[in-house]
Amino acid sequence: MRVVFAGTPEPAVVALEKLIASEHEVVAVLTRPDAKKGRGRTLHPSPVKALAQEHGIEVLTPEKLKGNEEVKAELEALAPDAIPVVAYGNLIPEDFLDIPTHGWVNLHFSLLPRWRGAAPVQAGILHGDEYSGATTFRIDAGLDTGDILLQEPERIEPTDTADDLLTRLAYSGGDLLVRTMDDLATGHATFTPQEGDATYAPKISKDDARIDWSAPAVEIERAVRAYTPGPGAWTTLGGDRVKVGPVSIDSAAEKLEPGQVAVSKSAVHVGTGTEAVALGQIQPPGKKMMAAADWARGLQDNEGVAFE
Repeated sequence: MRVVFAGTPEPAVVALEKLIASEHEVVAVLTRPDAKKGRGRTLHPSPVKALAQEHGIEVLTPEKLKGNEEVKAELEALAPDAIPVVAYGNLIPEDFLDIPTHGWVNLHFSLLPRWRGAAPVQAGILHGDEYSGATTFRIDAGLDTGDILLQEPERIEPTDTADDLLTRLAYSGGDLLVRTMDDLATGHATFTPQEGDATYAPKISKDDARIDWSAPAVEIERAVRAYTPGPGAWTTLGGDRVKVGPVSIDSAAEKLEPGQVAVSKSAVHVGTGTEAVALGQIQPPGKKMMAAADWARGLQDNEGVAFE
């Protein structure tokens, strides 16, 4: 089939690579405009745009689609059979939905209807789900409400960070998207309405990632993994913001007040609303992520140290 691929961040690159290597023809890519990054605030192309340019594929980078008649005309002229979408980052207006013959097909990283929305991978870890997964569905006017084509479950491992899980889903989901395009091309695709109670995973802010040390240890442990690497779980110490890497629950450790830090030869523990957790890594202001033990050795006085 002739496809226009819509996507922007790194996880979408895997799916685009797999589509380029497939029997389908990627005639163009739709992605977000170049963004300013780094200390110099220079413009950088999205990862999807960079890959498309390597392969000589036409790239469209509109700021928005709604009311954009120029881009609508460009898409119509490309005459795509389908438009696969992976984390594009722009709403698809209703008057764009009928441009491709087989519609816009989204690859979503959850087992819909669970965790519709912007952060399904993080939500699955945060809520202690046993499984996540990938779903392909046809986009309609709702938020991740369209009919399902294919699904592939993925077990959430006890130590998975959002980055770990998303990396696996990017690869399994990329294969799933190619299979979906194959089914559409051969007429073997089936569309199944979503069933069951829907849950929602809204976009995560930096404030969401602040650690509440009064919460139970199991919730803190999940939250830190869910927010790693971005936006990064954090807390404050003496008014300074510090990032915290994945922690482990230590039921044998002494009881500590929420946020209280205890340094021993073998570990650095922090009190929670239940049992203590052992810190793995920590990133003080202006420094790189380091082992918690190395950070603790740099403290002038271990007594009375507490995260807020």
